[in-house]
Amino acid sequence: MAITATYLLFFAVAALFKHKSPAPKAKQESRFIVIIPSYKDDTLIFDTVNAILGQTYPQRMFDVVVVSDHQSEMTNMRLAQLPITLLTPNFAESSKAKSIQYAIINLSQFKIYDAVIVLDAGNIVMPEFLEMMNNAYESAGTKVVQARRVARNLNTPIARLDAIFTEINNSVFRRGHISVGLSASLDGSGYMFNFTWFKQHIMKVHSWIGESKELEAMLMHEGVFIDYADDIFVFDYKASELKIFNRERGQWIYHQLHCQIANIKYLPSAIMNRRYDWIDKLLQWTMMPRTVMMAFITIMSCMLPFIYFTLSIKWWFFAALALLACSIATPNYLVTKDWDKDFLNAPLVTIGSLHQFIRAFRKDMKISVNNISQKLNHII
Repeated sequence: MAITATYLLFFAVAALFKHKSPAPKAKQESRFIVIIPSYKDDTLIFDTVNAILGQTYPQRMFDVVVVSDHQSEMTNMRLAQLPITLLTPNFAESSKAKSIQYAIINLSQFKIYDAVIVLDAGNIVMPEFLEMMNNAYESAGTKVVQARRVARNLNTPIARLDAIFTEINNSVFRRGHISVGLSASLDGSGYMFNFTWFKQHIMKVHSWIGESKELEAMLMHEGVFIDYADDIFVFDYKASELKIFNRERGQWIYHQLHCQIANIKYLPSAIMNRRYDWIDKLLQWTMMPRTVMMAFITIMSCMLPFIYFTLSIKWWFFAALALLACSIATPNYLVTKDWDKDFLNAPLVTIGSLHQFIRAFRKDMKISVNNISQKLNHII
């Protein structure tokens, strides 16, 4: 926990310095394919599609694919009237990775793309989004660029808490890392890949929870730098209910642990070869989740003074480090009159996230057992 708190503080401070200037105007226009997986998001998908269709970027230079998974017939009929490619798979076990793979497989073989952009249903982008992404793609000189996800709704305490966590991640794991020359972290959406690289590697993703961490591992394994465009915004719809937020957090924590277990074997090699991006990423995945860390520090800080006062001092120090890091990483626009009230939900988030983590573990074990059973039945 001391390492986690120090890590957060170091990169939160680093994020305050050496801000990148906006990318210069690109010399040529890249051709994009925009993939929007949408699972039971009937009320949100149209905002995203209309936003991406209303771009200032030449329409001949980008195509939009919507993967409508388990959405209503009325939604699909309305989507079919728009100038997009609509795909309607019927997965027994749905996942974002499966939807993206389905989109890639069903792309026209006669069209050539330079880059792919993945957005979630509910994401809103400005009319200049594709133009700015084109500028960033050319100036970055790398195969992947992550845009800045921010909240589009602050209507409930849970949504505001989610927005704070998102901006802390932007500061620590993206802006702070870029400031010291390390790769940024991929977010759940709003990322852009070289199309050829993405097409080859997305098919290797097998996680039912999320694809971004597995893609990160592949990028780091190959030594590909992840750039971050802090001035290109993707407005993300935040969960307004505690139950939904806890489910997302729990699954995300489980997926991070899963990636850490799968890739920790590469740490000695990364250290031997001084692959600092890879080392940093592996250390990130081994760190304790912030909500769990703060809950544990709070418990120890409150209990130890009654048991052994001297031991409580270090826990107070860790608490101060963690709170300082979070306060530095939180932008001013999120510090409102409801700040204190919002953080009263943090204990509920911790308990709920741990519960959802256990559920995710059980589901993953069930899927693994079913896959093994199917293979054995096939052999028999």
